[in-house]
Parts: sequence; structure tokens; C-alpha cells
Amino acid sequence: MNKEDLLKQIAETAYDVGFGAKKHFASYDMIEKIPFIINFIAITVGIFALIFDELTIRPLSATLIILGIIGMCISAYDANKNDFNLKGIKLTDIFQELKILYFIVKANNNNNLQESVVKLEKLKSDFYSNTISKQVLLSDWYAHYKFFWQHQIDWINDELNFKFWRDKIPLSLTLLIILIISLTIYLEFIK
Repeated sequence: MNKEDLLKQIAETAYDVGFGAKKHFASYDMIEKIPFIINFIAITVGIFALIFDELTIRPLSATLIILGIIGMCISAYDANKNDFNLKGIKLTDIFQELKILYFIVKANNNNNLQESVVKLEKLKSDFYSNTISKQVLLSDWYAHYKFFWQHQIDWINDELNFKFWRDKIPLSLTLLIILIISLTIYLEFIK
């Protein structure tokens, strides 16, 4: 394996590990915050509905019930909440080790890369053994934000050349936006 191939492989692994860490933290954040936010909104709307008759409409009530169900589904992960946080921290440590390895290989002027290849394989193995496969629904959307917009990943981008629509925005979010725009346009023509 040559130096350029190894640098690319390290960057690809770092993307997987870094995104995985952010996905674990996203799941943790969602488990920690969303049920509280939903409860706060529901109670606040319920209190104001006692004062303002405009808030006692069925669509609003149905929306609050759906939000409550979403909150209950997310609360089902509560027992594993700390595991998501601890795995996210471990994956972040692996990510930092990959970053160090990347710059060591980049500065390496001799052709002996075997030690770095072995280190990369060990870090990959550590990554696979420290992931939780079952994540909270939509945590990947939040992880995209956390990874691409909050994390310093220029060194990975140097190797992988991320594209805005291809990589930085989740495909499912793009499709949802297109669906909403199409549905809005369609409904406007029906009126």
C-alpha cells in the first residue's frame, strides 16, 4: 500500500468513526432533551388552552398526542442513555488517534508504512467493538449537523472532498424537502 492510499483509507475510517461518534452523541442529546421539550410544549399549550379557546382545536390536540407518542418512543432508550454518551466519548478518542496517525503518515518520507497500517487496523477494530448499532430515529440528521458544521474536519475533507448536497446534507432530508415542496405546489394548483 502506498502513502496516498493509506492517507485516504485513514480519512475514510476517520469519517466513519467521527460520524459514528457524533451519531452516538446525537442519540444521547435526543434522549436527554426531546422528551422534556415535548412535555414542556404540551403542558404550556394545555395551560394556555384553558385561557384561549382558539387553542382547543382538534388538529393541535392530535399534534400534541403524536408528539407525546414520539417522546414515549424516545424515552424507551433512556436506560441506554449513558451508553450512548460513553461510546461517543470512546469513538471521539479513536477519531483523535486517527487524526494523529494521518499526520504521522503524511509526514513520513520513507516507504515503511507497515506499522501505520497495523495501527489503522487496530483502530478500526476498536471502532467496530465500540458502536451501538440501534440509534434513535433521525439521529443521523442531527449527526450530519454535528459532524459537518460543528466538527473540525478539514484534514478529512482534504482527502475525501465532501460535496454539499452529496455528503453534507442527508439524502433523506433532501428527499423530504423535495416532497414537501412538490406537495405544496400540487396543493396550490388544486385550489
